[in-house]
Amino acid sequence: MQISFFTLALMAAAGAQAALHKSAACVSNRVSSPVGGTAWSVSYNWQTNYEVLPDATECACNFYKARNKGSEWWNTCPDCAFDGTVCNSPDGHIGGDEMEYYCKELCGAQGSEAD
Repeated sequence: MQISFFTLALMAAAGAQAALHKSAACVSNRVSSPVGGTAWSVSYNWQTNYEVLPDATECACNFYKARNKGSEWWNTCPDCAFDGTVCNSPDGHIGGDEMEYYCKELCGAQGSEAD
């Protein structure tokens, strides 16, 4: 069975898309732990618990709202709004890497979590 060049190009393009989100928050005290089953069962999975930091999230949301780095969708967030807990972008402008940077490097959080 042969895979065409078009199929490979399509797979590469799909893998290169940015992870965009409609909501994100700055977090701390992240702890991942296994849930369900054993390490060899199909029901074995991981869960992550964390504390949402509203002040750091508001800080990062304000940085993201002021962002103007180019023409890519995640380089601006004209609809970013802090609702008291998370930063929301109804049009999905929030980039995961960008929010992680603002939370971690500029607003004092351990990192970020997004939808």
